[in-house]
Amino acid sequence: MATRTIVRLFDSYATAAAAMRDLEAEGFSQNDVSLVANNAQGQYGTTSTVPARDTDRDGVDDRTESGAGTGAGIGAVLGGGAGLLAGIGALAIPGLGPIVAAGWLVAALTGAGAGAAAGGLLGALTTAGVNEADAHVYAEGLRRGGNLVTVRANESRAAQAEAILARHGPVDAAQRGADYRASGWSGYTDDGSIIPTTPDGTPGNPPGTMASRALDRAAGTNVSGAYPSQSDGTPANPPGTAAERALDRTTGTNTSGANPGPTYGR
Repeated sequence: MATRTIVRLFDSYATAAAAMRDLEAEGFSQNDVSLVANNAQGQYGTTSTVPARDTDRDGVDDRTESGAGTGAGIGAVLGGGAGLLAGIGALAIPGLGPIVAAGWLVAALTGAGAGAAAGGLLGALTTAGVNEADAHVYAEGLRRGGNLVTVRANESRAAQAEAILARHGPVDAAQRGADYRASGWSGYTDDGSIIPTTPDGTPGNPPGTMASRALDRAAGTNVSGAYPSQSDGTPANPPGTAAERALDRTTGTNTSGANPGPTYGR
């Protein structure tokens, strides 16, 4: 069954934490929920000295591997109580600065497990299926002092997750984005600079449009120019998708653009 990633931005840590607790209480797995909060002022403390928990003896805190409790111990200070928030920890992320965080998104940001997501927070969110325009607003909101709650849910439970989050009064992402743009903001970048009007290929300003990049992520193509590893027309990486190229070989067409030979299209 398809899984959706649902993200909400909260101005208050207390309301974000309450939303997290309600998600857990309603049966959403700790492996599928996450909270990331801005800690630029150090209001939530610093990295804890609580000993690591390494039951599998691989040299890595098991709570970090799962995204739960990186630098655990701050949860008590924040009133996390039981559950995932009891192990919330402090860390620093390039472009975001000091944060406190718990849950699956921590592993995507810090490189635990399969490795850090390309593009930092933006990359982690869009790779998880979040609309790129919304991801920019969420990342900027976090940088400006906000709190992100994310939940991965099957389609059958997505509406329930959205309803739980809505009870706690999240930020209207569309309105918040409009407010940012009214002050000259054009998108999130790791260094806080204004994104140039013309794409230049930098992490915060990749080639193509949001629509063409979304197409590329879904189809495995490189229409936007932002994903050369997916299709750049070289012999080892021809245009189109594998399915399109297979169709062309079978039917003698050139849907993929990889078979422009003289026999095609006749």
